[in-house]
Amino acid sequence: MRAHLILKDGTVFRGRAPLGFGGGGEAVFTTAMAGYQEILTDPSFAGQMVCMTFPEQGIYGIHRGLDEATRPWATGLLCRRLTALPDHAHAESDLTAWLKKHRIPVMTELDTRALTQHLRDAGSQPSLIWTEAEGDLDAGVAKAKALPDMAGQALCAEVSCKDRFEIAKPGAKFRVSVLDGGIKQSILDQLSAAGLHLEVFPWDAPASELCAERFHGVFLSNGPGDPAALPGMMKEVEACIGKKPIFGICLGHQLLGHAFGGRTFKLKFGHRGANQPVHDLETGRIEITAQNHGFAVDEASLPPEITVTHKHLSDGTVEGLRHKTLPIFSLQHHPEASPGPHDARSAFGRFVRMLEDSK
Repeated sequence: MRAHLILKDGTVFRGRAPLGFGGGGEAVFTTAMAGYQEILTDPSFAGQMVCMTFPEQGIYGIHRGLDEATRPWATGLLCRRLTALPDHAHAESDLTAWLKKHRIPVMTELDTRALTQHLRDAGSQPSLIWTEAEGDLDAGVAKAKALPDMAGQALCAEVSCKDRFEIAKPGAKFRVSVLDGGIKQSILDQLSAAGLHLEVFPWDAPASELCAERFHGVFLSNGPGDPAALPGMMKEVEACIGKKPIFGICLGHQLLGHAFGGRTFKLKFGHRGANQPVHDLETGRIEITAQNHGFAVDEASLPPEITVTHKHLSDGTVEGLRHKTLPIFSLQHHPEASPGPHDARSAFGRFVRMLEDSK
């Protein structure tokens, strides 16, 4: 079926909707060359339609064990081409059938290079996949212009777990509470692999539960939406400061920035991909990292007791924080990197050493 991708600014791209239905969300792009299954199931992509800059998608099909959540959270896939027959002996399904099963809209035959260049110039923005069955294109343009921006949206309640659950680790020396703002399965896997017994709490859990006596530390997860729209989570994170060692990733890093008294701001087009260069200011090391975020901590807003430990080499934005006297640190990028490189995976060992030092 013929379709158009309509951006909020009125820009229109032609293509096809092979599943026969459209959808909407903030149009963003990722520079990852593989990993469409991990990307589409990452809860941090909730409310967003993802443009894959690599032209061919679905090459290796769908595989058990690659999901980052129990369902896809991205609201759409934007690509140049979809492979009908995956070339992998262990593929359990093709990407098209999987998208149809979960009713995730997809647009193909799209000029993804032109779209990416436009988003870099004009910024990520709300958009619609508007099919010919939905009527006149002018009606779609009007509808797209009325879409809400991502700034101001609180999405953690949608993607977080509803009830507390445990991930046991026999013989674990440390028990850690996890505040789930939309955590990836691979982050839970890495925390568990580091030898930690985990108790995962919903996004609105109070600090009194996160910092209960049985816990040795607190982990703050990734998640979607605007961190500034989560004053309740900020308050509870702030209440945890000074009580337990804390490690935050992505949204968790941004919430710590607010809890320290700082601010966040929306990036023009964000950092999304598996090849993002980060400078570790404390070691001098350059790490190639996986990233997925549209907001960043404002360095100028941070108090003097907070040290910036990492910066993005492309634009100088904050990628890591450390409290000068308390056992607290955070990273904007994803050290678990699924998909992506493992340069930053040592962060999980750093958290364990912090817990050991705080005994």
